[in-house]
Amino acid sequence: MAEVTGSKSRDLLKRLRDTLAMEGAGQERLDNITHLIADSMATQVCSIYLLRDPKTLELCATEGLNPESVHQTRLRIGEGLVGRVAREAQAINVRDAPKERGFRYMPETGEEIYSSFLGVPIQRLGEMRGVLVVQSREMREYTEDEAYGLEVVAMVIAEMAELGVFVGEGAALSAPHKQAITFRGGVAQEGNAVGHVLLHDPQIVISNPVADDPNIELRRLNAAMDTLKGNVDDMLNSQTGAPNAEHRQVLEAYRMFANSKGWQKRMEDDILSGLAAEVAVEKEQSATRARMVRVPDPYLRERLHDLDDLSNKLLRLLTGQGRGSGSEMPDDAILVARNIGIGELLEYGKKLKGIVLEEGSVGSHATIVARAMAIPLVIHAEKITREALNGDLILVDGDNGLAHLRPEENVTSAFGDKIAMAAQAQEKYRVIRDLPAQTRDGTVIDLYMNAGLMADLPSLESSGANGVGLFRTELQFLIRSTVPKRKELADLYGGILTSAKGKRIIFRTLDIGSDKVLPYMKREDEPNPAMGWRAIRLGLDKAGVMQMQLQALIRGANGRPLSVMFPFVAQFEEFKEARRRLLVEIERERDKGHVVPESVEIGAMLETPSLAFAPDQFFEMTDFISIGGNDLKQFFFAADRENEKVRRRYDTLNVSFLTFIEQIVRRCEANGTPVSFCGEDAGRPIEALCFAAMGLRSLSMRPASIGPVKHLLRRVDLGEAKAVIDAARASGDQSVRGAVESWLAKF
Repeated sequence: MAEVTGSKSRDLLKRLRDTLAMEGAGQERLDNITHLIADSMATQVCSIYLLRDPKTLELCATEGLNPESVHQTRLRIGEGLVGRVAREAQAINVRDAPKERGFRYMPETGEEIYSSFLGVPIQRLGEMRGVLVVQSREMREYTEDEAYGLEVVAMVIAEMAELGVFVGEGAALSAPHKQAITFRGGVAQEGNAVGHVLLHDPQIVISNPVADDPNIELRRLNAAMDTLKGNVDDMLNSQTGAPNAEHRQVLEAYRMFANSKGWQKRMEDDILSGLAAEVAVEKEQSATRARMVRVPDPYLRERLHDLDDLSNKLLRLLTGQGRGSGSEMPDDAILVARNIGIGELLEYGKKLKGIVLEEGSVGSHATIVARAMAIPLVIHAEKITREALNGDLILVDGDNGLAHLRPEENVTSAFGDKIAMAAQAQEKYRVIRDLPAQTRDGTVIDLYMNAGLMADLPSLESSGANGVGLFRTELQFLIRSTVPKRKELADLYGGILTSAKGKRIIFRTLDIGSDKVLPYMKREDEPNPAMGWRAIRLGLDKAGVMQMQLQALIRGANGRPLSVMFPFVAQFEEFKEARRRLLVEIERERDKGHVVPESVEIGAMLETPSLAFAPDQFFEMTDFISIGGNDLKQFFFAADRENEKVRRRYDTLNVSFLTFIEQIVRRCEANGTPVSFCGEDAGRPIEALCFAAMGLRSLSMRPASIGPVKHLLRRVDLGEAKAVIDAARASGDQSVRGAVESWLAKF
């Protein structure tokens, strides 16, 4: 951008800053801005539209249109040229607006006499706040310099709106970060929590978006860029000798962006136009996020995400704000984030009372860790990081996937009653903790817990679990930047067995791939990762990794009984080969004079329908089978469990699925193979009851679910429950849930 243009933009921004510094209410300031812009750009009209709700724009100020239309004229996102600017987050510049596709004439504004139209989005960090428009009578297309100057002004308006400069009457001018808002997301971990917001990446607050001296701002930007490049270089150098070349290539791409002259030049131009360095970074970041939404290619999206991440780092360097800036963690912290990795979540530990994510998934390992720690978790709470501030009161309803931010008093009161009732129920479960899960007809159901961290083991005693039915060994691989050493794993596995005090621990070998990609493993571009190269398939192909883990398990046992389970087995041959490798490693250890396990159980997870129809030899060879309910259900119904539109469409108590479970149980009984059910559904009392009625005598779930499941099982007769289920199946009902719930209501 030429210096003369930069000078014009700076002059406009300085006049804008002086205007905003004047005393006056929010409406008066908006009116002053539209007058200033129209005067500076020599246009007959300047209008500001702001969002009154996520789907509606409201005319909040105008110079040139009918003043009575202010706060009366409203447009849906996508409606008319103004609505298109908001929907597409891109400028629209046309010489004859009435003839343009999608033009909407609003008679109350008196705009029919204006031909040319230039509209730019008012946005901050990719979040739409409104639209800034100029119009003129003559037919002309605005120059690139004029369009650029208006975009710069729109950026400043967005920053000032964030600071609450334009507060006035009506929804569109309501004070930011003040209203009570309920976010509706997805359930990832049940439970309820009251606390105060702890932002994983706090928003950057920019109090002075207009540069006093562009040269000072350029020096600030260049110094921050030099630090950023140095940090990226250090990160790359720390990977020297790393076993995975692909990981280094990703970091090289990261460095390429950090050294991009085009990226830096655009920010320098923004500074020359009058913006402070921080706002220049945010302006380019907004453009990056807008491109991310429109790019279909996953690789390119990932690279744009790298650039977005670099922008965040640069903003933190410039402002000293953000993560690690010294803000204290409240005692009742509710973590709010766009997304979070397992390593970052573990750093917070059990100090968190709840978690709310904008993104996330039900199958991610961060979700699994939250479940293990019994922390209520809501995912897909769209845009909560833009609305929440550190210290805001928040209520997390993990049972229904809701987050109440800055709740009103009646909501807080009702939520308190709900938590009090849950506390009473927990006391009831503590009373029966050491009693068996024995039904009224005398049937005993073994209740095991799922785990994945050493920190989970104290729950063995406090929950009353019979043992650990699933220990996820991949978490130790996912939280590291390099492959863990065999001795480290052996020490970990040994410590787990010691902490169990003789209770059975079933170690599941590495279940990686799909959404569980190791930081040092190349991400495979697969059309359907959940059905791709993962778990035992990957383990059999990566023989060295499997061998190292099997050796660590054998050495960790140190002469004690060892139970190993292979995940995602789809056919007999896969299990037979994996079992052979484990037995070979035991013999090798014996030959070396090392202590081998006192006994070994080798099992398989039945997560694919195909394994239910394996030859009898499979059922005879395996020591036990664990039905992996989460994966089995999604393959049985062909419903992706990460897809909110379909995953809740199919009920676990659907008669087809229950009948399939019953068939698996009978197949195992015929071959004398112990079988259990492992997964989220095992921890839901009604589902657990139905599984027991289908013949399952072992269930594995998160520790917090054992009390509620045991409480229900001890109250029922399985024969009666089976009769209710059979009657519902015979009636042709789609699900037995209604019949079982009606039967239980009589107790």
